[in-house]
Amino acid sequence: MNERDGWRLFRGDRVARRVELPEAPPWRRFPDGSGARPRPRPYLIGRAEADVVSAALHLRRPLLVTGHPGTGKSSLAHAVAHELTLGPVLQWAVNSRSALKEALYGYDAIGRLRETHLRQERGAAEPGIGTFVRLGPLGTALVPRDRPRVLLVDELDKGDVDLPNDLLTVFEEGEFEIPELSRLPDDQSEVSVLTHGTDGEWVTVTRGRVRCREFPVVVITSNGERDFPPAFMRRCVRLALPDPDEARLREIVSAHLGEEALAGMDDLLHAFLNRRAPGELATDQLLNAVFLRKGGVDLDAEGLLDAVLHRLGGAL
Repeated sequence: MNERDGWRLFRGDRVARRVELPEAPPWRRFPDGSGARPRPRPYLIGRAEADVVSAALHLRRPLLVTGHPGTGKSSLAHAVAHELTLGPVLQWAVNSRSALKEALYGYDAIGRLRETHLRQERGAAEPGIGTFVRLGPLGTALVPRDRPRVLLVDELDKGDVDLPNDLLTVFEEGEFEIPELSRLPDDQSEVSVLTHGTDGEWVTVTRGRVRCREFPVVVITSNGERDFPPAFMRRCVRLALPDPDEARLREIVSAHLGEEALAGMDDLLHAFLNRRAPGELATDQLLNAVFLRKGGVDLDAEGLLDAVLHRLGGAL
């Protein structure tokens, strides 16, 4: 085997061997379970785009971010949370089945009924209802705090056509009701419930109503698959992220992989720019190619460049 073959971890020769996997790219490394938060990824944004974000923060309005895949729409929420020290981002990934209620809270009625029967058999007291109520990402974002949380509503255009209108009232009022708690008697007017996330905390809900003190920093992303209602658009601050030019692409590569990664990447960069059409290539594909090149992978091998810089749309 020559040196140019050294990067080939899988050879397809049906021979079992123990291989030491190289270090993963920075953007594919995960927390080790120690509780320490992963190092924030570099995020580059132009002054004009950053000013739009600041305007949304001043106005306490949702920020609707559009742009082609790979322009950094979702990453913007994490960059804002990191720079303003607002804690971990609350994420709501929208799909065709998403409904407003799931983003606000969940109630496990069956689990409560089962636990009640088990305790009755043991002669124990019934469980409190708060144990079976958990706030969703949007509900958690609306919990009253001195400093707001960042909520990422990812790919809202994938949701039901009525979902943006459903969000309007919550965004305008900054509150919502949990009927299962608001119907409780006066001696149970305060109930502790768990918030969203792996590091969820217990918060007190009074008379079933959650009302924010500071409106959360809401970042909504859209791939432009459909239009939103005018009433919804009027209540958002819109930010259109442009496709990065050659100079910005070099800055992105340097920020993620170091200045040394720029050496010898001109052919990859030019291939990326020549192949890129609106919405067909994403910046992270270029990062993947440069990372492989930096790790000694022979990117001139037939078919490998095509595998990394493949189109994002159309038939496979």
